[in-house]
Amino acid sequence: MPPITGVTLRVARARYKEWDRCDLTFAELCEGTSLAGVFTQSACASSEVELGREQVKSGKARALIVNAGNSNAFTGYRGREAVEQIMAQVAQGIGCEPSEVLVSSTGVIGVPLPKDRAEEGVTNALAAEPCGWKDAANAIATTDTFAKGACASAMIGDTKVHLAGIIKGSGMIAPDMATMLGYIFTDANVAPGFLQDLLSSANGDSFSCITVDGDTSTSDTVLAFATGKAGNGRIEDWDSPGADAFAAALNDICRELAQLVVRDGEGASKFITIRVSGAASDSSAHRVAMTIANSPLVKTAIAGEDANWGRVVMAVGKAGEPADRDKLSIAFGGVWAARDGLPVEDYDEAPVAEHLKGQEVELAVDLGLGNGRATVWTCDLTHGYISINADYRS
Repeated sequence: MPPITGVTLRVARARYKEWDRCDLTFAELCEGTSLAGVFTQSACASSEVELGREQVKSGKARALIVNAGNSNAFTGYRGREAVEQIMAQVAQGIGCEPSEVLVSSTGVIGVPLPKDRAEEGVTNALAAEPCGWKDAANAIATTDTFAKGACASAMIGDTKVHLAGIIKGSGMIAPDMATMLGYIFTDANVAPGFLQDLLSSANGDSFSCITVDGDTSTSDTVLAFATGKAGNGRIEDWDSPGADAFAAALNDICRELAQLVVRDGEGASKFITIRVSGAASDSSAHRVAMTIANSPLVKTAIAGEDANWGRVVMAVGKAGEPADRDKLSIAFGGVWAARDGLPVEDYDEAPVAEHLKGQEVELAVDLGLGNGRATVWTCDLTHGYISINADYRS
């Protein structure tokens, strides 16, 4: 992944948990950096999210702090004080306004972020040597099994701009907007308002189309930062030269980051693509697809490599969206098992069984009602998920 001019990464040990690793990430951003963000719709959002929602309205950022091991959610005024302490300390350290310092936290819910450890961690981060993307990605992780990052580029006139992003997430993934913690950095010169429009749109086709376990986090955050250091003409709106190319690159990186989260789903052994077509509308197709993706019975059947399409019928029926039993068609790996509400007469399960043995599984559902369509991504549900979450606080 390429460095992004105007972004300096550092990591440090705040010791939020008893582990031998860096657990605080600090990204210092140059003056003039544009900011955009999307956040969880959870009614029990953390103070970091509440403050972040207000901060993105300014469209300006100078720094990002990410704490791993403690979500600081459901911690009342003590949690907010800890965030404001971090914002003030970083602002003093780099010479900016506290409102230009974004903070995210992830980990156990209900435990106030310890101010002393946060202060020590920020002090260490301010003095640390710059690091690369992999170190930053590792430091924001909790139950992740590998560092997650993606990059893209686009031509804006004669100028090549770069995008790089890191993300963490493995469980508690069923976002209404984003997924756990994700950060995208670009050297492109993009107006904050348009950057927000582009991120919100990209989110709809990426982070809002994944699920691991049907649970939405209190801390879900995806932020985008544009330093403007590439020297391209400022992208103000869709009429600006290069707007389409930059939007495509942003969409690509968001989709890749989102899929990496699903591929690392807690206990997952299979990456599942679910395509729904023939729905009454695109939004209806999305809700049907997410209902299938969140069904424990569908997910365990795929974990067991069982082509039990009856469970898919069940999920479609409970989605609360228009559906007609006699028009429903279902396929695994491109092989139709049921057509127009009936089992296919010459259906051969052998190629389906072979497809389900692989790590990449495709499931298609045609409702036969209209032109609505949607694609979502999920993973299977195994004993590993139970083991990880039964011991999460230990």
